[in-house]
Amino acid sequence: MLKPLCTSCCFLLAIYGLIDPHTARAQPSGNKQQEFLFHDSHFHLTNYVQEGTDIREFLEIMDDKVGRSMLCGIPLQQQWMYESTGDFAPTYYTQTDAPLYYYSFTDAMIAHAFLRLTPEQRKRFDPMITGFNPTDMYAADHIRRVLATFPGVFSGIGEFSIHKEFVSSKVAGEVATVENKALDRILEFAAEAGLPVVLHCDVNMPFPKPDQDPYIVEKLRGLARQHHDTVIIWAHLGLGRVVRPVENQLDMVERGLNDSESKNLHFDISWDEAAKYLVGSPEAVQKTADLINRFPERFLFGTDSVAPETQQDYMKVYRLYEPLFAKLTPKAKQMLLKGNYERIFDQARRSVRQWEADHLGRRTPIDSEESASGSR
Repeated sequence: MLKPLCTSCCFLLAIYGLIDPHTARAQPSGNKQQEFLFHDSHFHLTNYVQEGTDIREFLEIMDDKVGRSMLCGIPLQQQWMYESTGDFAPTYYTQTDAPLYYYSFTDAMIAHAFLRLTPEQRKRFDPMITGFNPTDMYAADHIRRVLATFPGVFSGIGEFSIHKEFVSSKVAGEVATVENKALDRILEFAAEAGLPVVLHCDVNMPFPKPDQDPYIVEKLRGLARQHHDTVIIWAHLGLGRVVRPVENQLDMVERGLNDSESKNLHFDISWDEAAKYLVGSPEAVQKTADLINRFPERFLFGTDSVAPETQQDYMKVYRLYEPLFAKLTPKAKQMLLKGNYERIFDQARRSVRQWEADHLGRRTPIDSEESASGSR
């Protein structure tokens, strides 16, 4: 097997036009597979108006810091309503009262970006399907159709939202709920095809009354039990910008982790807004670390970064969590930052490619290309 080119060689080849300059800059210097800090289990290449970072520029941002990343767009488009903001073009859902609507073309955009990469570069990404309306009984058919249109590309579903502060009420049409039959169809197909699911569902409503029962928790646990063959990753442990942890939330999570009927349920600790609760005090750091140390195979780290422009911006969430990493056992830290990602997404790649081979009746273009290049 050929060794990776050194950085100097890559730049010389780029100067003489023998390789793409983006390829030269995107390749980590030397063989640093073991030196990557983490794999990113939660990343958005585009924002709420479907603009974002060029994927090859993102590879440069990842450099030798991040080994692999899930890759998804934003399933919602923020409408620019002139009557609301005039000439100001909002790019985030808190900047306007105008509604949001589902934007299915985001999946084609992610696939197109991924397919621009070389076979070697593609190994660092796990694209996700997210451009569907989770209240639509046809959503599962959209997911199936995306796999058929872009075989060899996608590894999972999400991130998509069921209940999200300030967002749910802005989405045009029916409000998504945990008990919607359309969500059942999505999770049933995810199990069939081997697609892990990254799901955003707030643990509570914003500004709840004291002692108000967080009804969403039990419903989500029931959903995991019902779809026990589907790998579900609960984004941010259900936390949000103003959705604070419910009383004894980590104890609640621990009860879920001890539930033998919901071992398919995992948690990511992505997002700087979640970090302000999970590492907001020495006591919170210790409690979070104790929980992850007891259940090292059930947690993943992600940035939840949206279209970062610089490596400094991208690494911000990782830096916020460094006090937590310092409290983890070596095993728990390795599993949180890399091991669980590799276990879940390596299996997803195998399962989804097998489903495509069984149901599409042919080898995928990606398979053929990688075979021809000798990369596996």
